[in-house]
Amino acid sequence: MTWPTGGGLLPATRIPGGELAAVAAAADYAVLPVGAVEWHGPHLPLGTDLILAEGFAAEAGGAAGPNTDADGPAGGVASAAGSSGDTSTGAPGPRGVLFPAVPYAACPGQTRPWPGTVSIRPEIAVGYLADVIEGIVAAGFPRLLIVNGHDANMSTVRAAMEWVSGRRTASLLLVNWFQLVTPAETTDLYGPLTARGHGGAYETSGVLGFDPGAVRLDAVADLPPKPKLPVGHPYVLVESRPDPWQGWSGHISLATEAAGRQVRATAGARLREIVAAWVAAPPPAPPTTDPLPTPTADSPAPTAAGPAPTAAGPAADGPTGGGR
Repeated sequence: MTWPTGGGLLPATRIPGGELAAVAAAADYAVLPVGAVEWHGPHLPLGTDLILAEGFAAEAGGAAGPNTDADGPAGGVASAAGSSGDTSTGAPGPRGVLFPAVPYAACPGQTRPWPGTVSIRPEIAVGYLADVIEGIVAAGFPRLLIVNGHDANMSTVRAAMEWVSGRRTASLLLVNWFQLVTPAETTDLYGPLTARGHGGAYETSGVLGFDPGAVRLDAVADLPPKPKLPVGHPYVLVESRPDPWQGWSGHISLATEAAGRQVRATAGARLREIVAAWVAAPPPAPPTTDPLPTPTADSPAPTAAGPAPTAAGPAADGPTGGGR
C-alpha cells in the first residue's frame, strides 16, 4: 500500500502484515480517533462522539471540504488505490495511517443513567488507552495524533499518553475537536444564547456537518442550559445533575446543516494546520529512567548530601534509587 503524491490517510486495518514495516517507515504519523457510546438526547445518535472523532480524524488526512459521498464521513481516508490529499492547495500533505476508533469511554455521572450510555470505569479506560497507544507506537508509529470527540476522554487519554511517553520514544498529540472553534466564534455563529454544551447546538451542528441523516432536529424543543458562573476565569465544575437537564441541554433550534458545514470546515482546517506544524517539528529524544545526566569531567564534585552518581545512574540509596 502506498500514498499518492497528495498524502492523506491509509487505513491500518487494510495494511498487509508483510508491508507494515515499509508503511510505518514512510508514514509521517498515525491517527487514533477516540469517542464514546453515550446518550446525547432524543435528537442525536448514541455514536455522536464517534461520528465527530472519526470525521475530524479523516479531516486531518487532508480532505478539502465536507464529504458528500455515500460512504460516510471518512472522506480523507485512502484505500489501496489512493487518497484525497490536500486538494485545496495542491500541495502534498503529510502521510498518515488511520487506526480504528476507540468506541467506549468513561462517561460522567450526568449521562450514565440515560439509555444507551455504555460507560467503563476511569481506571479501566486509562489502562486500556495506555495499551492501545503503546501498541501503535510499538508498531512503528512514534508520532500519534489522537482526535477526541468526548470531553471526559481528555483526562484519561492525557494520563495514558503521559505513561507511554515515559516508556517509548514518542510524540503524542491530543486534539479535541470541540476546542478548534472558539467560544467567541460560536457566539458569532449562533448568537448570544448558549450553544456549547452536551447535546447542544454546537455539537448538533457538528454531527450535521458529517452525517445530517443521523440528526432529528424535530425530536426535541429547546432546553436552556444552566448558566455558567459569572466569572471570566477558567474553572472545571462537575455536578451530579445540573438543572435543567435531560441527559443533554441546549438551544437545538439554533443548529443548522449550514452551521455544521462551517464548523467542519473551520475545525478541519485548524486541525490540518496543527498536524502540519507538528510533523515538521523535531522529534523528541528517547525517554530515560535516570533524571540525572551522565557525569563528565566538568561535573561538580560530590557534596555531603550523598555519593556522586556514576555512569550507571544515581546511587541506589539516592532519591530516585530503588524505585525503578
